Amino acid sequence: MKITGIIAEYNPFHNGHLYQIRKCNEQGSDLIVAVISGSFTQRGEATVLDKWQRAAAAAASGCDLVLELPFAFACRSAQDFARGGIMLLTRLGIVNQLAFGAECTDLSLLKSIAQRLDEETFQKQLHPYIASGLSYAQAISQILSVAHYDCGELIKQPNNILAIEYLRSLRHINASLQPLLIPRQGADYHEETIRGPLASATAIRQSLYAGEKPTALKKVLPPSSLAMTQHLQPSQLPQMNRLYLPLKVKLLTSQRQQLQSIYGINEGLENRILRQAATADSWQALIQAVTTKRYPASRIARTLLYLLLGLKQESIARYDQSGPLYARLLAASPRGKAYLGEIKIHSCIPLISKTSQYLTTSKRCKEPNALTPLEQMLSLDTLATELRNLTCEKPSPRNDFQQSPLFSP
Repeated sequence: MKITGIIAEYNPFHNGHLYQIRKCNEQGSDLIVAVISGSFTQRGEATVLDKWQRAAAAAASGCDLVLELPFAFACRSAQDFARGGIMLLTRLGIVNQLAFGAECTDLSLLKSIAQRLDEETFQKQLHPYIASGLSYAQAISQILSVAHYDCGELIKQPNNILAIEYLRSLRHINASLQPLLIPRQGADYHEETIRGPLASATAIRQSLYAGEKPTALKKVLPPSSLAMTQHLQPSQLPQMNRLYLPLKVKLLTSQRQQLQSIYGINEGLENRILRQAATADSWQALIQAVTTKRYPASRIARTLLYLLLGLKQESIARYDQSGPLYARLLAASPRGKAYLGEIKIHSCIPLISKTSQYLTTSKRCKEPNALTPLEQMLSLDTLATELRNLTCEKPSPRNDFQQSPLFSP
């Protein structure tokens, strides 16, 4: 069988995602396995719908199995996001193809860039640019702009960046997954206006927050997603500013040494956060005030979440060394449900459909050192779910300890 893996956020699931799935089917996919972000995105933002809603929409629209990418990889840089997703798909033991979208249509060019990024000479060029204050992505773009590839602009496009990181991870992990490039169609990733049936997720989210009539979304969302958004109340939409007061309390009651142990905080970044938090009046205002050329807004947003969750550098180091330790099932189609037995036979990591079999709320309260590495990683996912609930005036009724996977009819 040709079993295709997709790594995504589906925030929310829209026609562009549906287009990708249909293209996979047209090219002979027998089964599609999607690995998606849970409660927060790679950019450090709460997802507009909870992970079960997004997974159910995907399962009703052509994905056969929808699994959660652990928070330890989902809310990270493109490099870590890609590596975590590919490791999880590889460990299932059944996936043999990786499908991804990109603005660039030349797979060989993307492969050559991915290979070049790991060359020793390129890495030597990279460090001076980063030392000058550029972010990782900006440094790569600068080097490629003057190289014979002449593709500095290419790497500034989000889907191209992820595509290159997928290809790098396939090489690093020596994964047997064959890459399937599906050129991105429709609106630009950052397009803020709905113009046609293939709108960006950014434009769709803005429409939801603006309270526009459901008819505005009818042409850009498949029926499964549309049904979930039609009756969505403003009180159900996450507002990151609801986390700002808890964050200020955390900063007020933490010692410098504690802050310095948090993942993402280095080079005195804790001092800048503390200084700007004294005057910033909102979550977003703090992010903007702390952001620099060296530290882009997405990194700062993620770091603030790590602060709230108490995610330490040593924990991330362990997670990076181990990779994903389980596959958490969120939703499945009838065909996917029938194939779960095959995964249990071939997978080298457990397939979790009931969290309480691996972690309970009482066990989660124990010292981290009293938990196994799997329990620690899973604990972080459950805390992220509850943290997302704090961003909503009316929290989601679903939680990790009681919610079972959703099976589409």
